[in-house]
Amino acid sequence: MSTTAAELHTTPLHALHLELGARMVPFAGYSMPVQYPAGLMAEHQHTRTAAGLFDVSHMGQLRLVGPDAAAAFETLIPVDVIGLAAGKQRYGLLLNEDGGIIDDLMFFNRDYQNGGDIFVIVNGACKAGDIAHIQAKIGSRCEVIPMPEMALLALQGPQAVTALSRLAPGVEQLVFMTGGRFSVAGCDCFLTRSGYTGEDGFEISVPAAQADTLARALLAQPEVKPVGLGARNSLRLEAGLCLYGNDLDISTTPVEASLNWAIQKVRRTGGERAGGFPGADKVLAQLETPATLARKRVGLVALERVPVREHTELHNGEGRRIGEVTSGLLAPTIDKPVAMAYVTPAFAAIGTRVNAMVRGKAVPMEVCAMPFVPARYFRG
Repeated sequence: MSTTAAELHTTPLHALHLELGARMVPFAGYSMPVQYPAGLMAEHQHTRTAAGLFDVSHMGQLRLVGPDAAAAFETLIPVDVIGLAAGKQRYGLLLNEDGGIIDDLMFFNRDYQNGGDIFVIVNGACKAGDIAHIQAKIGSRCEVIPMPEMALLALQGPQAVTALSRLAPGVEQLVFMTGGRFSVAGCDCFLTRSGYTGEDGFEISVPAAQADTLARALLAQPEVKPVGLGARNSLRLEAGLCLYGNDLDISTTPVEASLNWAIQKVRRTGGERAGGFPGADKVLAQLETPATLARKRVGLVALERVPVREHTELHNGEGRRIGEVTSGLLAPTIDKPVAMAYVTPAFAAIGTRVNAMVRGKAVPMEVCAMPFVPARYFRG
């Protein structure tokens, strides 16, 4: 059932988006800006060369509080939570009992004493289900505190640190996947040096009542322009980053999704805290015996200038179906059609040729390494 405009939620920046001339679309139950008058291509290139400001307030924010919070959360994800140092952030995967991905998320150890305050950001379309799931599974071991009173902005691009450090001196000392509390233009913010574009940048959690003030202060910086969901999607795909609902879902395991790197050694077979997460037997078996996989996520570059979209079938040279595209577009930075897809393992090796069936025409594509555009995270 489609969502009517009257049923859509709005973010604290809705009035600002309209003032800036954004084209609004329904997304994850919210009215969100897909692009501004400059257009997707200009917004994409501006983020790659300067700094783009994104409203991502549809995302879910929550805290897990209590001395057992880290250990409890670790029972839900195949990731090292207990060992995450204070002041650092990590990528995680919420799994079901079959090892399928309920959602992917970011979490941060905000408790500089004993790890009893875990800040979590989940995807907007999944947040109600995620919070209910976490509450049901570990709510007896720690407080699960949703944070609907908070907005979330992302400032991304090579000049993001220049712009933000004018308003919040000291942020330039952060490195990738670290963060802390800062006053930004008089707003009480918790920010991390991270993002979803492959560029250096920051994600900024701010009280909803202060979001408009913060956004206007950032947009007043000469490096910064507003960027919508359209360029956010093209930027993340160039960076080889998954979009939940396209490239990840409950039928996909972390190993099928080529996210082995997100499972630390301590949680793998032979590790100090091996297993103990939903679907552990299946996921650990796939890690140890990849030959058992039925499919694998890969990157593809088209050898002709024909964009290949999600749900496009992939065939081998004999015309047999061997996979399907999950995300695809003409990558503005490299000016080539790129895609992510799941293929049978026999076709997952770098350099393998496959055919994408676009309106009945076979478009040749080649499996390539990701990211399509090199990441430029600031690691110090």
